[in-house]
Amino acid sequence: MRIGLALPHYDFSFPDGEPLSWSRLADAARRAEALGFDSVWISDHFFLDLERYGGSPEPSGTVEPFTALAALATATERVRLGTLVACAPFRHPAHVAKMATTIDLVSGGRFDLGIGAGWYEREFAPFGYEYPSTRDRFGILEESVEVIAGLFGEGPVDHGGPRFELSGAYNRPRPVPRNGTTGPPIWIGGKGGDRLLRLVARHGAGWNTVWRWDLSAFAERAYALRMAWASEGRDPASARISIGLYTLVGEDHDDLRRRFRALQKWTPGGALDDVRLEDFAGDTLTGTPEACLERLAWLARQGVDGFIAGAGSLPFSVSDWSMVELIADTILPAARSL
Repeated sequence: MRIGLALPHYDFSFPDGEPLSWSRLADAARRAEALGFDSVWISDHFFLDLERYGGSPEPSGTVEPFTALAALATATERVRLGTLVACAPFRHPAHVAKMATTIDLVSGGRFDLGIGAGWYEREFAPFGYEYPSTRDRFGILEESVEVIAGLFGEGPVDHGGPRFELSGAYNRPRPVPRNGTTGPPIWIGGKGGDRLLRLVARHGAGWNTVWRWDLSAFAERAYALRMAWASEGRDPASARISIGLYTLVGEDHDDLRRRFRALQKWTPGGALDDVRLEDFAGDTLTGTPEACLERLAWLARQGVDGFIAGAGSLPFSVSDWSMVELIADTILPAARSL
């Protein structure tokens, strides 16, 4: 199993509570690479508030993911780089395909394209976007993935759909060559409804889902993905799954409780103040290294081949770098054999 890190890239994301800067983000990516993480990931928002997470409704700043990852491609050497996930309604899929191809070339084939339908209604209107219905957002995602997958191929691409039309569309230079596939892996993000899983099976490299999951519900969705894969004539065993979970690791039970208390103090708005460690652990990756490896082994048996650590109680945050170092020391080496 490959282990990635959700990079801190919001104003709320860092242990000291200080705002985002480019140097802090680049340092986080280089640090993750030096610690041995297999991948680093950036989300796609114009801004993000913490009201739904128990914090402030005030917007927090962030970077644009594609340009940021292009720059990080030149600041790193080995680690894979990905969007988790790009919001399909914000960009024409031809632009997404060209940007993804460029980052893939700059990085020497280290780019993964995660893409989803979008969910954060508050950011649409300030930038002049309509917020479509769930049905329409998913329609945009479906058509976008089809266009992008086509442009990653040999081409030229002809496409006539309800939202996008292409005639002889040409994407050169091609992405970095891969064995048996064309272009960067396309990870389709979401909670795993049947329509989404059918889309993954038709055009995707795999399914990504985050940040908290009931294990029985996850197992059911993982099985449904394999069935969707089979219905498209693909080998169910080749269905790929990437999952991101909030992650809290302690050297032993006493250290874990100490780190959870620190996480409670760090979490904005006191959102974890009344939460017990045992309850927090239920749908996250939380425990001693041994306990976390047991859960990762269970996830591997469900078909997960990529895990993304969310090293805080908020998306794309690091509350304590020493805990990230503990993950690198105690979990990464053993996880690779899962």
